[in-house]
Amino acid sequence: MDRMELLAPAGDFEKLVFACEYGANAVYLGGNALGLRAKAKNFGNDEIAKAIKYAHERDVKVYITANVFAHNEDFAGMAQYFEFLAEAGADAVIVSDLGVFNIASKAGLPIHISTQANVTNPQSALMWRQLGAERVVLARELSLEEITVISNETKHSGLELEVFVHGAMCMAYSGRCLISNFLTARDANRGQCSHSCRWNYSVAEQTRPGEYMPITENERGTFIFNSKDLRMIEHLDKIADAGVCSLKIEGRMKTPYYVASTLKAYRQALDDMGTSIDLYNAKMNDYLRETEKSSHREYCTGFFFGNPGADSNIYTNSSYIQNYTFAGVVLDYNPATKTATIEQRNKFSVGETVEFLQKNGAGFEQVVTAIYNDAGELVGSANHAQQIVTLQTEYPVEKYDIMRKRI
Repeated sequence: MDRMELLAPAGDFEKLVFACEYGANAVYLGGNALGLRAKAKNFGNDEIAKAIKYAHERDVKVYITANVFAHNEDFAGMAQYFEFLAEAGADAVIVSDLGVFNIASKAGLPIHISTQANVTNPQSALMWRQLGAERVVLARELSLEEITVISNETKHSGLELEVFVHGAMCMAYSGRCLISNFLTARDANRGQCSHSCRWNYSVAEQTRPGEYMPITENERGTFIFNSKDLRMIEHLDKIADAGVCSLKIEGRMKTPYYVASTLKAYRQALDDMGTSIDLYNAKMNDYLRETEKSSHREYCTGFFFGNPGADSNIYTNSSYIQNYTFAGVVLDYNPATKTATIEQRNKFSVGETVEFLQKNGAGFEQVVTAIYNDAGELVGSANHAQQIVTLQTEYPVEKYDIMRKRI
C-alpha cells in the first residue's frame, strides 16, 4: 500500500509549527491575497518565506492557496506575487481559475487544482493535467467508486489526486456558495464567507408575516443547511485503494490544538496502517477517541459512500461539541526535577485532572498538585492569558506537547 501524504491546515505560523510537530507531510496556507480564508490571520510575504524555510527544514512541503474566483482587480500584482512564491521555494500553488492558472504557470510554479474547480470526472482531470497541473483536489461530492474510476483513467498521466478526509463540510457544491453574498454582501468565493449556512432559519408564508411553519425541532428555527463534519479515519484503507495520494484536513480557521489533535489521530492511523491493516483495525477506537477530543460537530462520511441522507445534517443547533479545552502547551522540560514549563491557554487549577497530548507518546492523565508562577511562587491556578508556569509531570514531556482538560 503506497504511503499517502497527510496534508494539514496552517492558518498562521503557530499552527504551521504544530502541524510540522504532529506529523504533517505537507501544509497549506494562504497569503494576504488570492485565498478563500480572508478572516484567517494568513501570511505576509516575509512570513511565507519564513514558513517555507521552517517547514522545509523539517521535510514538510508548503502549498500556497490562490484559489479565489478572480475578478479584474485581483490580477494587479499577481505575476509578481507568484514570482516571489517561486523564488521562496513554495512546493505548489492551489488555484481554481484558468486566468490565475495561466499567471502561475508563467512563474514556473507547480500547480494543484482546487476543489473549487469542481473536478468530478476523469476528462476534466486529464484536461488540467494537459495544461500542466500536477495534482487535482477532487470535488467533495464524489464517491469512492467515482474516485477509483478517475484514478484508474488518469494514473498513466502522472496526475496526483487529493481528497478532503476530515473537517467542516460546506453545504454548497464544493464550496461555491452564494448565500453569504445575498445575506451579508460578503463573497464566499473571494475569501469573505460569513457562514450563513450555519444560521437558524424558519419558513413563513407570504400573507402571514410572523407566523412560522412548524418544520423544526426547537422553537428558534431550523438549521436546514448545517452539515455534520467529515471524518474518514475509519476508511483510510479504502481511500488508499481508490488511488488517492494526499489526505487533506480542513481547518485553517481552527485552533492549534485542533490541528495537533487531529493530526495526532490521522498520523498514528496512517503509520499503523503502513505496518499492517490488522494493527490499524485493532487500534481504531484509539483514533476515534482522539478525534472526539477536539472541537467538532457530529461526524459523517460525506459523499464517499453515496449521496448523504437527511442524517448528514444537524437540524437543532450550529454549535460545536467541545469535550476538552486547550489548557496549555509545553515550552520546556527539566528531567532532573521532572518539571514542565507550560504556557497557559485556558485556566487550569491545582486539584484538576489534566491530560497530556504527546507528539511522540501515548499521552497520560494526572492531577495538578502544584503550580508555580514565573517568580517561583505557589499559585492556585494559571488564569492569565499565556501565563508562564511550571508544574511537575508524572512522565517526561517535550516541547509542543499539549495539556488539555475535560470540560
